[in-house]
Amino acid sequence: MDVTGILDEHKSRFKTIQVDRLIPAELDLGLLACFDVNMIDESKLRANQKTRDSYLRELSREGAQLMVNELFSLPTTVDEDSVYATLPKVRTVLPREKPAPKEKPMTRWEKFAKIKNIQNKKKSRVVYDEEQGEWRPRFGFKGVNNDDQKPWLIEVPGNADPYEDQYQARREEKKERIDKNKRRQQRNFEESVATEKGMKPRDMRKRELQQALVLSKGSTASMGKFDEKLAGEPKVKGLKRKFDPLVKNADKEKSNNMEILNRVAKGESKATVLNVRKAQRAINSAKRSKK
Repeated sequence: MDVTGILDEHKSRFKTIQVDRLIPAELDLGLLACFDVNMIDESKLRANQKTRDSYLRELSREGAQLMVNELFSLPTTVDEDSVYATLPKVRTVLPREKPAPKEKPMTRWEKFAKIKNIQNKKKSRVVYDEEQGEWRPRFGFKGVNNDDQKPWLIEVPGNADPYEDQYQARREEKKERIDKNKRRQQRNFEESVATEKGMKPRDMRKRELQQALVLSKGSTASMGKFDEKLAGEPKVKGLKRKFDPLVKNADKEKSNNMEILNRVAKGESKATVLNVRKAQRAINSAKRSKK
């Protein structure tokens, strides 16, 4: 039985994996990218949409075929699920979309650990709880180290009050630890902000305290004028209100009056020309005086 015709018909359904290029395409398998610098046939691009789409699909298929041919030449590892190819290192240098992140300043603990050469030991995220017979997180929600209320019996320390609630004492101790960690976190944040601004943390805290002192002085009835001065308190310069002189130049007074007339003629709102509340108070006081 001659099956040559059947094989040829079956073979004609698939395109060849051999792709010929006048200029070899550049491949960067680390990025799974193919760069084809050969000339494009402009006559097919300017043809009707069907011809143009078919031509672009053919170029894309040939570029992908070149990359697949190179992928099959890479070293592979066989797993239970599939076969994986080991990609080489990236050769094409791509520009960053955003600027490189700035290096974060070291915290007090990181500086101390660097001086004492203390190495952080990586611990597993979960711990096996033998009492409950399950794996539990080391910290966080349902953490093993955070479960202070777990034991049903707590031994009273020798120097503690025998009538003191040890469960309540543990809760208060945990709350103090949380507050202490929050204060340390806030201190590290303030020191990092001061370092970014090129200032010493002590000088920055001093300036913030001075600003808070100035604001608190202005909350009194006398705006801090009769408050007791503290040692090293900075002097605050107040703002003086400026009033127009009673005797003006005739030309200047004329120009001011013309400006008011122009604003009234343009139909601007009364609030910009006349203080309605002040005028109403003057009218009411005049009526009361007549009575």
